[in-house]
Amino acid sequence: MLKMSLKTMLLAAVALTVGTGAASAGKLTIESWRNDDAAIWKDKIIPAFMAKHPGITVEFTPTAPKEYNAALNAKLAGGTAGDIITCRPFDASLELFNKGFLAGLNDLGSMKNFSDVAKSAWTTDDGKTTFCVPMGSVIHGFIYNKDIFAELKLTEPKTEEEFLATLEAIKKNGKYVPLVLGTNDQWEAATMGFQNIGPNYWKGEDGRKALIDGKGKLTDKAYVDTFAALAKWGPYMGDGYKAQTYPDSQNLFGLGKGAIYAAGSWDISTFRGQKVNMGAFKAPPPAGSKDCYISDHTDIGIGMNAKSANAADAKVFLDWIGSEEFAGIFANALPGFFPLSNSKVAISDDVAQTFVSWRGECKSTIRNSYQILSRGTPNLENEMWNVSAQVLNGAMKPEAAADQLEAGLQKWYKPHQ
Repeated sequence: MLKMSLKTMLLAAVALTVGTGAASAGKLTIESWRNDDAAIWKDKIIPAFMAKHPGITVEFTPTAPKEYNAALNAKLAGGTAGDIITCRPFDASLELFNKGFLAGLNDLGSMKNFSDVAKSAWTTDDGKTTFCVPMGSVIHGFIYNKDIFAELKLTEPKTEEEFLATLEAIKKNGKYVPLVLGTNDQWEAATMGFQNIGPNYWKGEDGRKALIDGKGKLTDKAYVDTFAALAKWGPYMGDGYKAQTYPDSQNLFGLGKGAIYAAGSWDISTFRGQKVNMGAFKAPPPAGSKDCYISDHTDIGIGMNAKSANAADAKVFLDWIGSEEFAGIFANALPGFFPLSNSKVAISDDVAQTFVSWRGECKSTIRNSYQILSRGTPNLENEMWNVSAQVLNGAMKPEAAADQLEAGLQKWYKPHQ
């Protein structure tokens, strides 16, 4: 009778362990570069998950964007990285997977909610393994202060020439910084500068794919012209822009001291928190352009540390990230991040809706340095940061910037040799 009781107790314990194993380890840690939306993760996204899975605790531990890649690589190599890894698109995350740092996620049930296009930024070149759950895309453009525009009797510019005329009018008024963008951190110069306006010059996906197959070169007129357009911004960026960091720019615009902000749509939630009365306009194409193009970039995914001690819990969390519930929370808690799942989500924020409406007006593309072209040394993405900042600083001519990018690519990429 005693043996039967012990056996029964043991079987019951095993059954309990099997039934709750996915929620037994207790705590997951998320690595991310999104340090500006930490409150939303902590106050909205994580509580919604934990309401459904009370046995799993989740902690969001972001790193500054500029430091994230290096810090994450060091943590992964040292075995100290968190369980959940927020994934950059394309090559940076593919490299982590190829090194064995990210786990394959084909077995997640929610993967069926994503198209092959949505998954492409986090899928191996052979298409066989997806290693991060797609979360969202971001769209580039310009956010402006509606109150300042009304005060100065300005309207949204439709062409590059109108854009420059608007900047000049704001500068002449003297009360506000015309264009808020700093070059201290460099990445903004490329991301919100070069990649924002560039698609109108290199014709979006046609130009991006031409670079990959070698039919296009970074010394082509389209890229020189992009840098030439960027070089015209410097006089309108305000005193001290060379020392201005990304948080400095957010604060400057958020406090109403700047009229136009060179933006990624992810900044919407920050400025909502600062009560900015804002609108948005897409990157104005050069006069005479027949079509418009927007950078609609597969920006963020989320995966699992292959060496996580909490793999079962991590997969529960990642499967939920692929759900319709998460898509709805994500789109509206983080206005300006647009879900990549097939779920139909109503976007309540009017500025976020403005950004996403451009998909129906222009042709979409992604940042041209992200797929394949940043796998070698020098890294094309990092080179774009550097030369874009130098062009804005007036320290490098457009032709020299284009030459440096192409020369770097030629050092390791055969289609450009």
